[in-house]
Amino acid sequence: MNTTSVFQTDCPEVKVPVPLFLTMGLVSLGENFLVVLAVIRNRDLHSPMYCFICSLAAFNTIASLTKTWETLMIVLADVGQLEKRGSSETKLDDVMDSLLCMSFVGSISSFLAIAVDRYITIFHALRYHNIMTMQRTRAVLGVIWTMCGVSAVLMVRFFAAKFTMICFVVFFVVSLVIICFLYVYMFMLARIHALKIAALPTSGVGKCRWRCCSMRGALTLTILFGTFIVCWAPFFVHLIIIMVCPANPYCECYRSLFQLHMVLLMSHALIDPGIYAFRSAELRQTFRKMLLCSTWKPCS
Repeated sequence: MNTTSVFQTDCPEVKVPVPLFLTMGLVSLGENFLVVLAVIRNRDLHSPMYCFICSLAAFNTIASLTKTWETLMIVLADVGQLEKRGSSETKLDDVMDSLLCMSFVGSISSFLAIAVDRYITIFHALRYHNIMTMQRTRAVLGVIWTMCGVSAVLMVRFFAAKFTMICFVVFFVVSLVIICFLYVYMFMLARIHALKIAALPTSGVGKCRWRCCSMRGALTLTILFGTFIVCWAPFFVHLIIIMVCPANPYCECYRSLFQLHMVLLMSHALIDPGIYAFRSAELRQTFRKMLLCSTWKPCS
């Protein structure tokens, strides 16, 4: 996907410094691994929502680790320590491609699962614990991880590159439409509830508090969805351009920004813990215990 084009273009390829890739990969690896560890250690976080957040963080951890590993291999190859087309290097490259494909599909799937979980929380609040049991949550996670692992191996080992790109684009667009529909629907419902409660004869403080909570929820949804689109869309536009107009010079100019698109993808893994995790009081308390305390007892 990042091959040098044989067609003439006035747009040189934009290069991102290797230290930036390494730094982003290591920081993202640490952040997401901390989220996974926090959810595993704290039994109070063993709920469907946090399980899906943990799944997302785990896929981001795999992506960060794989991208850091790949960057190190490129550096070693450039200095002559590795063969770029050796047998072992080719097999290792297939493994890394499979892990990256799995993390891409897994991140989108986990994001979709979180959106569905939020939808059930709002529209079926009284029956939420009956619908989203831990047994069903484990089953959903099992399906997600199995599907991602199998599809990644099949796409890298047995499918043509163009077919793989088509699958990625279709999956991204379908997931985007579903997530957009769920979030817009939830926002509209929250707006209707806010107007109904505002019309009730309650105190001004209560009305203000409800409006603040509604705005905070709307802002959170906007940040989640907006960040997802900004960080992921350029990469999939890149895939579409490869398939639709590989010889067009204007398309070549967009393709020259491939490394910047990868930086955006890695940035999403950096931002995810802040949006999904660090806005949670329970996770913040768990992080404080893990980082500042010598035991699992509350800090004094």
